[in-house]
This record gives sequence, C-alpha cells and structure tokens, in this order.
Amino acid sequence: MDLLSQCIAQFHSHGHYKPYNTLIYKGNSLGSSMNTDIILYRRLLSHVVPYWRVFLLSIISMIVLAATDPLIPALMQPLLNGAFIEKDPQTIATMPFLFVGLFVIRGLASYVSGLSLNWVANKVIMDLRQLMFDRLIDYPTSFFDANRSGSLMSRFTYDVTQIKDASANAISTLVRDSLSVIGLLAWMFYIDWSLALICMIGGPFIGIIISIIRRRLRKMSRKVQDTMGDIHHVLAECFDAQKVIKLYGGQEVEKQRFFKTINAHRRFSMKFLSASVATGPAIQIFTAFLLAIIIYVATQQASSNSLLVGDFVSFFAAIAMILGPLKRLAGVNEHIQKGLAASESVFNILDTDIESQSGDRNLTEVKGKLEFKNVSYRYTEAETQALDSISLKIRPGETVALVGESGSGKTTLANLIPRFYELGAGAIFYDDIDISELSLLSLRKNIAYVSQDVVLFNDSVRNNIAYGDVNDASDEAIWAAAEEACATEFINELPEKMDTLVGEDGTRLSGGQRQRLAIARALLKDAKLLILDEATSSLDTRSERHIQSALENVKKGRTSLIIAHRLSTIENADHIIVLDKGHIVEEGKHDDLLKLQNHYARLHQVQFREKEVNSS
Repeated sequence: MDLLSQCIAQFHSHGHYKPYNTLIYKGNSLGSSMNTDIILYRRLLSHVVPYWRVFLLSIISMIVLAATDPLIPALMQPLLNGAFIEKDPQTIATMPFLFVGLFVIRGLASYVSGLSLNWVANKVIMDLRQLMFDRLIDYPTSFFDANRSGSLMSRFTYDVTQIKDASANAISTLVRDSLSVIGLLAWMFYIDWSLALICMIGGPFIGIIISIIRRRLRKMSRKVQDTMGDIHHVLAECFDAQKVIKLYGGQEVEKQRFFKTINAHRRFSMKFLSASVATGPAIQIFTAFLLAIIIYVATQQASSNSLLVGDFVSFFAAIAMILGPLKRLAGVNEHIQKGLAASESVFNILDTDIESQSGDRNLTEVKGKLEFKNVSYRYTEAETQALDSISLKIRPGETVALVGESGSGKTTLANLIPRFYELGAGAIFYDDIDISELSLLSLRKNIAYVSQDVVLFNDSVRNNIAYGDVNDASDEAIWAAAEEACATEFINELPEKMDTLVGEDGTRLSGGQRQRLAIARALLKDAKLLILDEATSSLDTRSERHIQSALENVKKGRTSLIIAHRLSTIENADHIIVLDKGHIVEEGKHDDLLKLQNHYARLHQVQFREKEVNSS
C-alpha cells in the first residue's frame, strides 16, 4: 500500500502488454445489459489466453468430473435390480469396486480442476493489478487531481479480487454444473422421457427468476464497491491527518464519519445479499411443486409395473443430484454480477487516456534555453485563468525567480514545463523546440525538479537520492550530491548512514532533512534545467545558508527557475518575474524592482516586517 499511495503522488512511464484492448467499455453505451455482460466477460476471459494450457487442463478435469455425475445414479439401477432383486453374484462382487474407482476418479478430477483454475484466476488478478498500475503511473496529473487516492486503492485491493469470483468460481460452476445437469437429464430421459419432460418445464421459469434478480445484484454490487472506496478514502485521510485530528479534537467527528461510511457499506452489502439469498428459496419452492408432480406420476407408473424399483430409485437419485448443480447455477449469478461490476471498475481504469505522447523528438546537446509564448492555462472547472498570456525568455545558464502571492500562478507555470499539465493556449520551447514535439522521456530526462511537497519513498537514503534514471549512480556521485545539498552532516549521524530507511514519506527525518534529500536527488540527476519550487521553505536559517551556497555552485552551467516565497533567497537572481493573478506585472533585478515601489517592493516590505517581528 505504501508503494501504491506513493506512486499515486509521484509517477513515471512504463509499458505493458494489453490484451483485448481494442474492445473498450464505456458505461452502458454498448447496448443492452445482456450484451454488456457478454462483452465484459469476453474481455475478462481474454486475460486468460496466456494461460490457456492450464485453463484447458482445468476444463478437461471439470468435464471428467461432470461425466461421472450421471454414473452415480446409473450404477444405482444395476445395484438394486441386479444385486437386491435378481441376486446376481457378479453384480454383487463388482459393484463395490466400481463405486470406489468412480469416486477416486472424481476426487482426482476435483483436485486438478480446483487447483488449476484457481492458479489461472490468481495469475489473471496479478496481471490486472500490474496492468492497472502500469496504466496508473502514466496518467496525467489532472487525473489524480480529480480522483481520490482511497477510491483508486480500493480498485486495487477490493474490486480486482471480486473478479476472481467471475473468473474462477463462476467458470467452474458454469462448465462443471452445466455438463452435470445435461448428463443427469440425459440419464433421466433414458429411464423415462415423460418424467424428464416434467422436469424440463421448470427451465424457463427459473430463467425468469434469475433475470429479475440479476439486475438488482449488479446495481447493489456497484454500490458496495463505491462504499468500499469511501472506506479507503476516510481511512487514508485519518492516517494522514492524525495530528490535526488530535490537536483540534476531531476524534468524535471522524468516528461518526467512519461509522456513517461503514454503515452505508453494510446496508448495500445486505441489499446485495438479500437479493442473492432470495434466488435459492425461490427456485427450491418452484422445484418442490415439480417434484410433487413427478412423484405422483412415478407412483402411478410403479403401481402398473411399468417402472422398476431400480429405475425409480435411479431416476430420483438423478433428481437429487441435479438439485445441487441447479442451485449452484442459480447462485452463480451472484458471483458473475460481482465480478462484472468489478470488471467495469477495473476496465475503466485501463481505458482512461494516459498522458499525451504526441512528441517524438529528442533533445541533443542540451543548452537549457527556455521560452514561453502567450502561455495560458485554466484548471478544470475553474472560473478564472491560472495563467493568462505569459511570455518569457530564459537564456541558457540564467537564474530566473518567480515571485508573487499565493495563487498567482508560480507553481502552475513550473508544472507546465515538464508537461504535468497540457497547455491551454500558447507554446513553451526548450532549446527552441516546442515541448509538445518532444517525447516525454527526453523532456523530463533533462529537467530536475524539487517541489515544496517533498516526496520520499519508504526506502534507504541512498535509494531516495539515486532514484529512477540515476539508480545506478556510484557511491561517490551520491555522496557528492548529498554534500552539495548539505545533507552529509545528518546522514553521517543516522544509524546506518546511507542505508538507513527513511520511513513512509520520510517520517523518520525532519522537514529540513527531507528537503535536503530531495535537493540531493535533483543534483544527482545533473539536468540542464533545474526547477526549485519553494525548495528551501522547510530549512532553518543555518541550513538555508548552506543550501544557498551550494546552489550557487550548482547553478553554474545550468538554467535555474526558482519559485520562492522568501525573497531573501533570490536577491542574486539574474532576473525576477513578479506574477499576480496569472499575469506578469513586474520583472527585473532585485534592486531595480525595489526602486519601483510597486508589487515586489510591497512583498519585500511585508517579509521584512515579519522578520523583524520574529526577531523581536
């Protein structure tokens, strides 16, 4: 769960085989509900294709198992007629061995079919989880903005396991029990076709009952999945916000919220179960009326000696044996609807569009030149533009700072460079190439980014610095990056130094230490464009001084875009851009902007007064 939740926050590209991906499911637009079920099931079964040999073995085993079902009542006929009535010695001698042999074959077939089918089902679940994960980390940032992490994790942990019912239990029931019913019916027709026809009358009525309940099961199954996502969401929020909950006395609020969520899940689960449990009794009651008719007709035939005792017992043994498969076939609808509802959820993940891969050009001999031409961007459902007609040129090796009040568009502008979001209008050029023409791999390979929200993985210090493309970096390079980021001082004090685990999201480190590791990661990447989004916001004054000194050396030969809240950290920047409500309102050097006595000067005065208050 740690890896999944971390990768929801920080994701990279990776490919995977996608079977049957030409069939895209979109809601209920595929026609009738039955056609939708068939399409979903076909797509689900397409993931079984790589394991067709084991799957075929399970099917053959089921056929063998189903074929032995009619043999049990078939053996009852000679047992009673030959052994008990005719007293045939050969029948008396062979019958015990036949029964033992029959049940040995049934036991082996049952073991092989159950083991092989569940092996295939678990492989399919593993493949689907991998496909979902591979797809998930290729999604645009806007997808994660719009979807709750708890709901996404529920699809991995809950929804996909429901598919096992459709891919294993349901298949086993449909194949084995359908063949058993067919075989037992054939034997019943062989004994007495008129009695068998009476049994056949119930088929259409049972189908109607199942069809009515099927729609209810699908609807409730979706509700159960949605409420399970709500449970994951509430839990994730409480785990992340446990300090705020304690500090503000929110325990009772969260307890009530969690109770409301799990109670909703319980209610929909009970509605699903009530529909599911109703299937069996409804069919059994109907079957009881049929049995009453059959018993009456059979006794009339027995009284006229047209039906022998062995035939009568064999026929009723077949009826008794057919009730189990019929009951399971009636109940299989529950497993199928659960699995298909889960398939909808899983396939919607697989069918969501990934990040635009429109570009195919690569950066060569990178210089680090950056240019914005009339760039505009508006977040989904936002009423105003986050950026409006921004034009800006940054020369290779230049250090440019973006400043402004919260919500002015600084971070948005930085996020557009690595194409975390696609431009609404205008263009951004990296070394005179439109970034939309560059492959994402080439573009991002040449950008180092440190955000204000530091992301660390529950791994060693070493692996957090040498992450991704630079995971094969030498120890010397890793230590050098840590030294430049002023991180070696605290790393050497850790129990296992570079091999120390940092905890989930770096919880074993202080805020400043986490931020220095993130800076070391960016330094090790050694990209020509360095983006620092409030990168020193969590550092104390002493650490910040060291970082600023280190960054002065790191900036040499690199283009640096710095988003700063503390204006003291960008006083030596080559160029300062002041943003306000998505517009550039001022630009220039620190001293020149102060002389203007406008936006930048006001921001500087506010921070200067805050500094004086804090000092006093």
